[in-house]
Amino acid sequence: MTTTLPIATPAEVRAEGAGLFRRHRRQLAVALGVHVLAATAGLAGPFLLGRIVDAVTRGSSTTRIDVLAASLAGFIIVRALLTRVAINRSLVLGERVFAELRETFIRRVLALPLSTVERAGTGDLVARTTGDIDALSRTVRFAIPEILVAVLTTVLTLSAALIAGPLVAAGAVVGVPLLVVGTRWYLNRARAGYLWERASYATLDGTITETVDGARTVEALSLGEVRINRVDDDLREAYAAERRTLFLRTVWFPSAEMAYVLPVVATLAWGGWLASAGHATAGQVTTVVLYMVQIVDPVDRLVSWLDELQVGMSSFARVVGIANVPPDRTATGAQPSDQDIRADEVRYAYVDDHDVLHGVSLELSRGERLAMVGPSGAGKSTLGRLLAGIHPPRRGRVSIGDVPLVDLEIDQLRREVVLVTQEHHVFVGTVRDNLALAAPSASDDDLRRALAAVDALDWVDGLPDGLDTVVGSGGHPVGPAFAQQVALARIVLADPHTLVLDEATSLLDPRAARHLERSLSAVLRGRTVIAIAHRLHTAHDADRVAVVDDGQIAELGSHDELVAQGGAYAALWESWHGTPVSADSR
Repeated sequence: MTTTLPIATPAEVRAEGAGLFRRHRRQLAVALGVHVLAATAGLAGPFLLGRIVDAVTRGSSTTRIDVLAASLAGFIIVRALLTRVAINRSLVLGERVFAELRETFIRRVLALPLSTVERAGTGDLVARTTGDIDALSRTVRFAIPEILVAVLTTVLTLSAALIAGPLVAAGAVVGVPLLVVGTRWYLNRARAGYLWERASYATLDGTITETVDGARTVEALSLGEVRINRVDDDLREAYAAERRTLFLRTVWFPSAEMAYVLPVVATLAWGGWLASAGHATAGQVTTVVLYMVQIVDPVDRLVSWLDELQVGMSSFARVVGIANVPPDRTATGAQPSDQDIRADEVRYAYVDDHDVLHGVSLELSRGERLAMVGPSGAGKSTLGRLLAGIHPPRRGRVSIGDVPLVDLEIDQLRREVVLVTQEHHVFVGTVRDNLALAAPSASDDDLRRALAAVDALDWVDGLPDGLDTVVGSGGHPVGPAFAQQVALARIVLADPHTLVLDEATSLLDPRAARHLERSLSAVLRGRTVIAIAHRLHTAHDADRVAVVDDGQIAELGSHDELVAQGGAYAALWESWHGTPVSADSR
């Protein structure tokens, strides 16, 4: 069962947005100032056309009309130039704000407690880092600048209409009630609708990702129909969410369009009556009606982008919500007195009230090698993660030198204890770049020694450019076995005193894995090693073996002792080795 990552409240979204723009207030002021100048230049058109109409009505000289026409042409050119500059400033500002927002988001994602990510699953996080970021990108780069410009243009145009003909401009109020009522109705429902829509996308993404990642399991267990039905259910949920937001738009858009078409008709009819009654000139009516026509475009853009803003704000709430994930540990600055690892009555649950570890206690002295074996789902990997400080226990504590692991700073913890799992990643870059992640100051000789320790040096020397060969997506193809060797080489470079190996050589064939483990022995000498494995030769070579079953340590002792006891470990060894083995036959 997964849980959704937090979603920021409207107040938190406003605070985050305000903080972003405060940090860019100078660029924002310049961009808005140029937009005001461009909008002001655009107001000259209807005003001058009105003056031309009045001049023609009064029979003024053609010279005056020509001057007015030339002025109109000049203002059109000025407006075009200012608009170009204003758009450029807005786009640059949008890119800067979005770049900062994206960097902040990435920092927050990388700082997430791993336990939280595992509880939430990858679907929600992937949706936030892809779909939500894409939606937010469009909002920051285009929607917000367009909305600000539309609001400024609308306010300036209405002000100009009131100045040009106050009585005629009274007809503009006809569309206000319809626009206000329709917009309030929409905004009261849009946030919930779009949050539902984004959440349904996240669920669908997670289901598809899980199905693809587990394709072999799905095929082996004939779960195709089950997964198809699951995807269909998620699609129905996404379809229902899409229909909801579409319904909101189909109600709001027509009412908004009617709201800004009505003022044009009203001012024309009302202005015509005023002109016939001698309360306004034909030029005033012309000016105000043209302003009402001119205001249609910014209001239309405002309505269109306001809908886009709802999508963006929903995504923004999901992106900002990452910051609300509480830390799973609080560093106290305490320093371990020794390097012994202890687990005292630890319990852990992925789902509330369903512990997968039940009061496990364990002590490991520095330099000891412990192998953890047992059936799948018994809790071996979970216990390994607690011993590596990845997860804090629900109850009890895991400590190093009497200091709980959760009291250590993350950087210090990783210098003390490192977890190596079956899942490895080769980043885009050179082989040197991938290795240097663990030790940025390492020399080429250090890197080569680390590669030699994990049996990868000959393979790397055979690459087209050796350590400078680009690997990862789009680079030289590498297999999962090499990815594991790179991960192990990083551990050699990181030089922690305790290692938790969770099937760290599982992607190598048994002969290569055995050879690699023997090569690593020299590297691991003097370090505490906790090896979680299904290949029992690892247990055979360990100082002690812990048999984990149903969230508890069922047996603990050396290989010889456990074989002699004839219990669960002896049965595992016999089934794996093929024939009964006595304690003295090592």
